[in-house]
Amino acid sequence: MKSGVRRLAAVVSVAFIILMAYLTYIQAYAGEKLYLSPLNPRLTLVEKNTQRGTIYDRAGRVLASTTGVEGSFRRQYPYGAATAAVVGYVSERYGNSGLEASRAGDLLGLNGWQRFINEGSRLTGEIARGNDLHLTLDAEWQQLAANLLAGRRGAVVAIEPRTGAVRVLASSPTFDPNYLEEQWEEINAPQAGSPLLNRAVQGLYPPGSILKLVTAAAALEADPGILHRRYYCPGCLEVEGWQLTCPRAHGEIDFQGAVKQSCNVTFASLALETGAERFKEAAARFGFGRSQDFDLPLELSQVPEQMDANMLAESSIGQGEVLATPLQMALVTAAIANRGIMMQPYLVAGISSAEGQPVWQYRFRPLKIVAGAEVVAALTEAMVVTVNEGTATAAALPGVQVAAKTGSAQNPGGAAHAWLVAFAPADDPQLAVAVVVENAGSGGVVAAPIAREIMAAALRR
Repeated sequence: MKSGVRRLAAVVSVAFIILMAYLTYIQAYAGEKLYLSPLNPRLTLVEKNTQRGTIYDRAGRVLASTTGVEGSFRRQYPYGAATAAVVGYVSERYGNSGLEASRAGDLLGLNGWQRFINEGSRLTGEIARGNDLHLTLDAEWQQLAANLLAGRRGAVVAIEPRTGAVRVLASSPTFDPNYLEEQWEEINAPQAGSPLLNRAVQGLYPPGSILKLVTAAAALEADPGILHRRYYCPGCLEVEGWQLTCPRAHGEIDFQGAVKQSCNVTFASLALETGAERFKEAAARFGFGRSQDFDLPLELSQVPEQMDANMLAESSIGQGEVLATPLQMALVTAAIANRGIMMQPYLVAGISSAEGQPVWQYRFRPLKIVAGAEVVAALTEAMVVTVNEGTATAAALPGVQVAAKTGSAQNPGGAAHAWLVAFAPADDPQLAVAVVVENAGSGGVVAAPIAREIMAAALRR
């Protein structure tokens, strides 16, 4: 009898300890996250009685502000559809998205000690006021990117290679958050093209030939001597009974020529020579298959885990099961521009109080070294030749040397996606750009002019 009581007491004690540990976790660690969840009904009440903070771009231009009085606050978005993919929206009926959702705690003044100050303000009848966000985004370049996409499905991402600051994050088609509730049915209509999807960070595309930069990095790390070798492209390569084709037979070609002419046969051959494990390791260094901290929700770019020879050859040219977001390919390009160092990308540069006092400031930091200096120098030189003599001539800028790589990614849903990645100036990179236009064909024809105009606007400043 006594042993049974002891066992029962032990079980109850263990259960009590587990319960206390769980409650401590909820209160001390997960409490703020749960409190700020869009599913928390109390947050709606707080929203009605709090003046959300203002969102500014890098130059102090207003991207989102609050008008009205307590109980009937309304958000206004001066740049409308151009910045909707980043800023998002606030709706009592349809919830929040973008930075309005991911940074709601800051914008409503609910993080840390300010939460208690604002709760005190509400108790005394004063209007609570959230913090302001100061972004890295440039509203003028963002508007330019939206205009250049001209409603076509696609995305533009531009990043400062040395800092990771995101200057452009445009997605098309888009929507005007000022009229979200009035146009909700139209926005969600099948023919609208999913304007609520942020293609820049959530669109997964086969990257096509721009992934050859990763393939080249893997091959060069394994054998720097490939820079001095000659290759032969007869127009196709047979791999275990499957035929990989090139747009044309390039004949005898060197490494730079293979990049310049985007030779599938050469890069598939290099990948087979390098091996699947080294290819996957290089892709992982560049961020594929790795979760990423960012101010907006991200889809995970990926390469196949299991690769036979056919899969490796196909993956090496950015086809098959390889998928990437435009942000991911912008990071790949920025890392090459930054001498092999990939920086943590960020959108929120700082937070200030309603009185204008600094609350928090971002400190940029490196993520990883993706390749050695000699490798990225060889890639840069080949990308320069691609602009001067190859498939990316439409990305050239007068008086400024651009480095770029084009891609035309085949997909089962229709015409190829047009890709281009680039950075400029090649010898002192200020901006790295990735552009994708869905089902538009040639990256050198369609995506290159968009990237060129974004870089031109950046370098003019």
